[in-house]
Amino acid sequence: MLRDNGFLSKFVLKKKMNHLTKSIIYLFVVIMALFVGFFMLVIVAFSGEEKFYVPYILIGGALFLILLFLQMFRLKKNKKRMRTIWIIFIVVMVTSCAVYEGKNAYDRSIPRVREGNVDLSLYEPFGEGTKAVDLGEPSTLKMEDDLPLLDGATALYPLYAAFARAVYPAKEYIYYNSEVACRNTIRAYQLLIDQKVDIIFAAPPSEDQIKRAREAGIAFNYTPIGKEAFVFFVNAHNPVESLTAEQIQKIYSGKITSWKEIGGKDEPIRPFQRNENSGSQTAFQYFMKGHTIMKPEREDVVGGMGGIISQTADYVNYSNAIGFSFRYYALSMVGNSGIRLLKVNNIAPELETIGNGTYPLSSSFYAITLADNAKPNVAKLLEWLLSEQGQELVEKTGYCRVN
Repeated sequence: MLRDNGFLSKFVLKKKMNHLTKSIIYLFVVIMALFVGFFMLVIVAFSGEEKFYVPYILIGGALFLILLFLQMFRLKKNKKRMRTIWIIFIVVMVTSCAVYEGKNAYDRSIPRVREGNVDLSLYEPFGEGTKAVDLGEPSTLKMEDDLPLLDGATALYPLYAAFARAVYPAKEYIYYNSEVACRNTIRAYQLLIDQKVDIIFAAPPSEDQIKRAREAGIAFNYTPIGKEAFVFFVNAHNPVESLTAEQIQKIYSGKITSWKEIGGKDEPIRPFQRNENSGSQTAFQYFMKGHTIMKPEREDVVGGMGGIISQTADYVNYSNAIGFSFRYYALSMVGNSGIRLLKVNNIAPELETIGNGTYPLSSSFYAITLADNAKPNVAKLLEWLLSEQGQELVEKTGYCRVN
């Protein structure tokens, strides 16, 4: 009996030691898993993919630790069952990740139309091989000093870069920091309100921009210098070619939700919008006056300091998408992204229909100044923009003359 007790004592002690060893190993694995998981969560936080990967990491990590615990302390004898469970776990985790990344890769492969997604350096007035058009003759107006500071909408930069090429002295004008800059419609209006620029080239301001100007005690002066078309576009393979203005308004107010309702495929309509106070969004809001506008589709992006911010989603050229912009920007600056401009009321947005006003969404764009800006060269430049030479550059760039 003593020998038996000694044997049992050693067996029990060995078993306890085995459990203690396993516990220490398991605790070490848990600590390492928490450590690795923390750093994975930090990386994910900077990637903009946290909606999928945070639950993925937390759930996957928890299941891994549970399965490891069961294998080490409970199911050691049933190796076949445990092996099957591990295989299922790995297959599910790998497959879900592969499906998600595959969807992301597909979405990234679809062309996008982004505001400001253009290499503006190609249009700098005196850049080598510039795309800014040349007047082809000496300008009747030349300036050497006290140059008006210009800024404006991305879509209009090629035009006022051509103005500067004709009138300003030949030197380098960097598009993001010079006398001829382009920092988009939103920033241009704010710079004008702050009296840091003299002339901006843009569509009319939004109600918010007008309010901010009024609060600053200033008034805008508008000089129409050309005509442009506000356009709606769809995927080039969408069979719908024309919509009425009323149908478009019903789409963006949520009253028409399927392409089938307006002669297309049986697909839900995916309407995209633009950032608030941008030129195209402001034009869209004027177009929708009196109609309730659906909330825009949004997406999470990495913002300043690596934080994730939610912003209005860029137009993605899905088969069921619809978006809007200005004609020149959509056709000449973005280029062929697989989109097709829609006719509105069965009238195509072409130079002739824009010029004669038969395209229903034609409108003027402006050289906008402060009403109390008394700089002589500002008045001279505004007058020249309406001259034959100024209007010729409007036409050569791809817009319609104002007159």
